Amino acid sequence: MAETTGSDAATGDAAPRMRKASWKYVGPGIVVAATGVGAGDLVATLIAGSKFGYTLLWAAIIGCLVKISLAEATGRWHLATGRTLFEGWRSLGQWTTWYFAIYVVVWGFVYGATAMSSSALPLVALFPDGPSLKAWAILCGLLGLAFVWFNRYAVFEKAMTIVIGMKFLIVVYVAIRVAPDLGNAFAGLVPALPDGSLLYTLGLIGGVGGTITMAAYGYWVNSKGWTDISWLKVMRLDNRVAYITTGIFVVAMMIIGAELLHSTNIALTSGDRGLIDLGDVLEDKFGAVTANLFLIGFFATSFGALMGVWHGVSLMFADFVERLRRERAGAGAPDAGESAAGPGGGDEMVKEVAAGKREKSVPFRAYLLWLTFPPMGLLFLDQPFGLVVAYGVLGAFFMPFLALTLLWLLNSSRTPKEWRNGMLSNVMLAAAGLLFLVLCVQQVRDLPW
Repeated sequence: MAETTGSDAATGDAAPRMRKASWKYVGPGIVVAATGVGAGDLVATLIAGSKFGYTLLWAAIIGCLVKISLAEATGRWHLATGRTLFEGWRSLGQWTTWYFAIYVVVWGFVYGATAMSSSALPLVALFPDGPSLKAWAILCGLLGLAFVWFNRYAVFEKAMTIVIGMKFLIVVYVAIRVAPDLGNAFAGLVPALPDGSLLYTLGLIGGVGGTITMAAYGYWVNSKGWTDISWLKVMRLDNRVAYITTGIFVVAMMIIGAELLHSTNIALTSGDRGLIDLGDVLEDKFGAVTANLFLIGFFATSFGALMGVWHGVSLMFADFVERLRRERAGAGAPDAGESAAGPGGGDEMVKEVAAGKREKSVPFRAYLLWLTFPPMGLLFLDQPFGLVVAYGVLGAFFMPFLALTLLWLLNSSRTPKEWRNGMLSNVMLAAAGLLFLVLCVQQVRDLPW
């Protein structure tokens, strides 16, 4: 791909010279890595390591490659078209609006309670004589709300960099502390499927780091000030940093699972509480200091995911509301075949994200409140059966929805020709779409119908 040719999606003029990729620009990738790998992802990887040792390490690596392709496609859409992802979805028809509207309301309601509880669990373990789980959970929700409410993207990114640093250092330290068997670890890079491992394999490839935050990545790219195709090389470096970091987390947790749990046949509680069990195992084997360090890393993982969702999904919701408002004001919805370089004011909306206007908007703050206060009620009640099922179904369908709509958008006239998918991108997005469909069917089958 030539550096100095192409079309500017917003103006139709010759594209500006590509900016040189540099580590000094890295930022949105750090945010997506801190947000996308939550406590549940760490437990899933840990359990895979405890059941199969290093055998599925290859699947974790492939999973990171799949996520690099998906996030690159999301970022490339924003930069090449001058439009946000929701604008792209809107051009595919009204059905995308209905899906996203239901998803973001139901998912946000249940996720809010989940994120607050997950952040509170390690605090209860660290301070057993302190407040209750519910009190810590409410405090975490309020802290996340206050931080995102009063700070713009630049400060948010710096905070997430601290979070990722804590996660990285602590998880890697624990992995080194358990003394990995490097011979078996390298052997795990050779694809193999032990009996009963298929679903764990698919989960490792598709699950870790794969949430709505992948869709939010394009919004963080714009918030950083990257608004046109000249930033493409920078974005690609940033994205690789995100998922290489994610890969290191996954490998470290598989090492911990293989060395501490697989060799001694120790089973963990499912869900986030499995990390509390691991803290107990670490304390027995290495002492309280290592165990407490791990719990601090657990808190950084959970609270980082909370802050990332509070910011990124609120940005998406604000864009969703603003798009509908402008259509009702007379701009009209984009036609199904409309080129991204055509009319519709996409470039203006992207620049509003870059200027931080969305972070000050009423819809952004309204969704922040929705993520924080209504879910507190779920902390005191068992989650209603129907809500659990709706949350599970909508969540299962989101990743195939993202992969397949990106495949559609980036192979159509909505994307300038020179920035459409090549063969590799199409293969990776199609494979991701198929993988996520299989996982979707399995997740729906496993719901408590």
